[in-house]
Amino acid sequence: MYSGSVRLFSFAVLLTACWLGLNFLVPELWSTGIPTIVTRLLIFGTILTGLWLGVSRTDFDGSTRLTLWFAIAVPYTLWLALIWGLALRGVFVPGVTSVPLVPIAIFVPVVIGLVLLIRSKHMAVLLDAMPPSWLIGVQLYRVFGGIFLVNWMHGVIPGAFAIPAGIGDMTVGLLALPAALWASSGTRTGRRIGIAWNLLGLTDFAIAIATGILSSPGPLHLLALHHPNVALGTYPGVMVPAFAVPSWIILHGLSLWQLRRMARK
Repeated sequence: MYSGSVRLFSFAVLLTACWLGLNFLVPELWSTGIPTIVTRLLIFGTILTGLWLGVSRTDFDGSTRLTLWFAIAVPYTLWLALIWGLALRGVFVPGVTSVPLVPIAIFVPVVIGLVLLIRSKHMAVLLDAMPPSWLIGVQLYRVFGGIFLVNWMHGVIPGAFAIPAGIGDMTVGLLALPAALWASSGTRTGRRIGIAWNLLGLTDFAIAIATGILSSPGPLHLLALHHPNVALGTYPGVMVPAFAVPSWIILHGLSLWQLRRMARK
């Protein structure tokens, strides 16, 4: 188990180094929105594929499996399309509306999504059929959060937000595959490691959201007064807090629920 964890961690480090190196050497690449499009579609496809594979492991009949998959995939797709469209229109830019929309985009989907999913008996069956490693390992893509550090070094966003958010995201992403391997063991230690990893990921989000709000223009702007964090409200940067963060928080919530159900059994 230990040697496997080391190999998975090394793979994650290599992936992170390649991603950061590309964006550091070609800084204008981020402003084009191409990395956002590629990573967003890659993550989107991975989640929907994993969802279908998980549904396929249940004892539901074919019609119920298809209905369950569409019941999750369609709202998820519409949510992504809505946020993407609003981001391109500049709706999230600070000052455009009297009420800051980014915090609303973060917390409303989390509350609604988790309430609906956790109350679903079909979702409970799906999580019981799905290996616990999937919901953890899929968040390897958190290493892409290292782009905050690259943008900070290029003077795009303030360090008050970029340093804790970038380091936190990369740490969670680098540990995702080793934590997934331990969680797949089915042991008490494996479950504890999975729970600890999820709590680490949620703590990272709490810090990132707090520093993001405090460093952005608005009534709570207390950090980075001489270098406001306007990038988090404009495309493509706004796609991270407005869509990626709430979707990843939901994955953390589902993973913790799944591990709790495993412990009960």
